Amino acid sequence: MKKVLFLFIISLVLLPRVVFANDGDFTPNASSAILIDYDTKEVLYGKDENKRTSVASLTKMMGLILIMEKIDEGSLKTSEILTISKNAKEMGGTQLWLEEGEKISVDDLLKGITMASANDAMVAMAERISGTEAAFVKKMNNKARELGLKNTNFVNCTGFDEEGAYSTAYDMSIIASELLKHKKILDYTSKYESYVRENTNNKTWITNTNKLVKFYKGVDGLKTGYTDNAGSSIAVTAQKDGLRLIAISFGYNDTRTRNSEMTALLDYGFNQYTSKTIIKKDQIIKQISLPKADKDKINLLVKEDINITNKIGSNPKKYTYYIKLKEISFPVKKGDTLGTLYLKTDSKIIKEVDLITDTDIKKAGIFKQYFKVLKNMISGDII
Repeated sequence: MKKVLFLFIISLVLLPRVVFANDGDFTPNASSAILIDYDTKEVLYGKDENKRTSVASLTKMMGLILIMEKIDEGSLKTSEILTISKNAKEMGGTQLWLEEGEKISVDDLLKGITMASANDAMVAMAERISGTEAAFVKKMNNKARELGLKNTNFVNCTGFDEEGAYSTAYDMSIIASELLKHKKILDYTSKYESYVRENTNNKTWITNTNKLVKFYKGVDGLKTGYTDNAGSSIAVTAQKDGLRLIAISFGYNDTRTRNSEMTALLDYGFNQYTSKTIIKKDQIIKQISLPKADKDKINLLVKEDINITNKIGSNPKKYTYYIKLKEISFPVKKGDTLGTLYLKTDSKIIKEVDLITDTDIKKAGIFKQYFKVLKNMISGDII
């Protein structure tokens, strides 16, 4: 009986409480919050989502975007071994307790950033990407401008409270969406527990600060944070039946209440909305003719599934799309991006998807180019 009572008490501590919203307020204890559909960026729920606030370690999501870009382009490998600087070692707050001169893999540092929110690991990666943390932060702010974020400014890469550092729940949801474009990030954020320095004498076990990864089915990221100014904050993403949601919230006094309200907010999203694939990945959207190409017809395919989110019980959304080709240089390899598809509902662009080719393309010889131009002028098929 004592054992049963002990397990019951532990479950109350670890499991998020179920809360019921009053008048549609799913986050009564948050200072600001948002729920969006990942595919369309449609705001499904908002509470002061454009209010500027300290964002604590959610700051690291922007840094992770820059890291994942380097990994995806091949200029950084997760197996690469870095040597830790004195500056990285001296970072305060949550740490992996890195030592100056220590050699550690990018893979372990990514685990430290995503799971343990380690500030020393974040600075070590910033120095690897840009040489100094200051130069890295400049890139973070440039990326914010590139994403069109007008209420975001970074002063450091860790999320420490500093004057001039701020963002909003809405801007953070866009940053989270951009990070999720790099699918490999979920390999890290979805882990509940793991080891770093596994094959050394300093093997260290770490657990994910985002407990919803373990206790809410479908949650596979993204980031938690805490500072005095931001309170307990979280960026969480979950996927169910093809619908991926992103929820952001700030200002909690404790993680238990935060997790409870995020559970209620995700439940609302999955109970009220559904996602439908309208164009499948690799579906041919259009055939085009390029005068200088060695092939008569070139297929344009979408690089990923295109989904539309609808509220259950409402009329399905009507959509249209148009395509825009980029300036093409030969040769072109299979899978290269040739243009962009813009999906619209109610005259508003809700999604942009790369259009790729399904074959290698070379530049045609001068005589073939000449006859192709003549043929396409007659048929009216030239682009």
